[in-house]
Amino acid sequence: MSRKILVSFVLFVMIFSSMALAVEKVVLTGTFAAPADRWNELIPVALEELNKRHPDMDITMEYEVLPYDDTRSKLITLTAGKTPRDLVSVDQIWLGEFAQSGFLKDITKEVNSWGRIDEFYPANVEGSKFNGKFYSIWTWTDVRVTWYWKDLLEEADVDPEMLKTWDGYIEAYKKLAPVTMKKGILPMHLVGASHSPDMWFPYLWMNGGEILEQKDGEYYPAFYSEAGAKALTFLRDQVEAGIRPQVQHQWGQEFTDKRFAVMIEGSWLLGNFPEGFDFDQIGMIPGFPVPEEGMKSSTMMGGWLLAVPSTSEHPELAWELMTIMLDPEILTPVLAKYVYLPTQKTIAEQDPYKSTLETEIPFFEDLMKAVEIGKGRPNIPEYPQIAEALRIAIEEVYYGVKTPEDALRDASKKVEEILIF
Repeated sequence: MSRKILVSFVLFVMIFSSMALAVEKVVLTGTFAAPADRWNELIPVALEELNKRHPDMDITMEYEVLPYDDTRSKLITLTAGKTPRDLVSVDQIWLGEFAQSGFLKDITKEVNSWGRIDEFYPANVEGSKFNGKFYSIWTWTDVRVTWYWKDLLEEADVDPEMLKTWDGYIEAYKKLAPVTMKKGILPMHLVGASHSPDMWFPYLWMNGGEILEQKDGEYYPAFYSEAGAKALTFLRDQVEAGIRPQVQHQWGQEFTDKRFAVMIEGSWLLGNFPEGFDFDQIGMIPGFPVPEEGMKSSTMMGGWLLAVPSTSEHPELAWELMTIMLDPEILTPVLAKYVYLPTQKTIAEQDPYKSTLETEIPFFEDLMKAVEIGKGRPNIPEYPQIAEALRIAIEEVYYGVKTPEDALRDASKKVEEILIF
């Protein structure tokens, strides 16, 4: 090797080495709720795009995926220890608790600069806030709707239209019972599990009621009302007709297994069916039964929010990664694969995203009608205690301990004490 070539080679190695040294290694951290597959699919694609935007960096992410209850416990631990985390998933009902505790970063400024929040449905925008400020973005949602097996209704001579009104719903039960019980199938499902308030709120809302009201910046119980009593009376009427509250809940698997002819359950139920299932065997009504024909129905929305903790060591990169995960091009395939509903009008209403979801998610168009009438639960730290007081009230009515009015009055007193103290 000549001296000239040797010098050139050494210079090349030196330049290459210095370039390599210039690449900054960044490790983002995260905590997410199970199932893991969705995050394992979404995060690598978003990270690839983030690295393209930052060629001077080598960005990786170390994250943990925990069961639902463990996720909340872990977030509480992270809050207490002020442990660094760059990105977390938060259940919509946890937002107020973790925002007030100071664990989540106020991202209002970033959201306003982002310029995409107007593409989200209004209820999902409000559900991303605490005290009027953004602490998260509602990434995907689900809705509770009315499902039924067509063959069982046909055998019992029940027109699915009957399931749309309160009187028709109970009348349908009476016609279904003698037919389905012989087969070992319960006619209708009524939630008696820990989340029973979720299945009562839509009846409250469709009657014009609210869970809480705000006066002078303070929250007060509003559910002890004519609308609340009417809603709870419908639950009592179902029990008196013979519909049994189900204490155990398998999140729709019981309907998938055809152990119930009719079930009001989340859109996630679709993911329980085996590959190749003929969805023409079942029907769906986008909402809950209403008191009278012609009234507007309502439903409960759930789903997951993404948030940047205030302990983030890389808040700007974490926010950028989050916006990439929310990009319709990147998010839509994940929604389609795991049967999640979009919170973005861009995805729900514009091609090619809309057509992708219509192809992959059965009943997609009708499910989005439910999203449009859906509401979320209050984003306040006391919500879990409020829900527990309402669960007790519902059970008192189920088991004949109290009238709907008395149960709601007593629950209202408890909630008022919770909110005051």
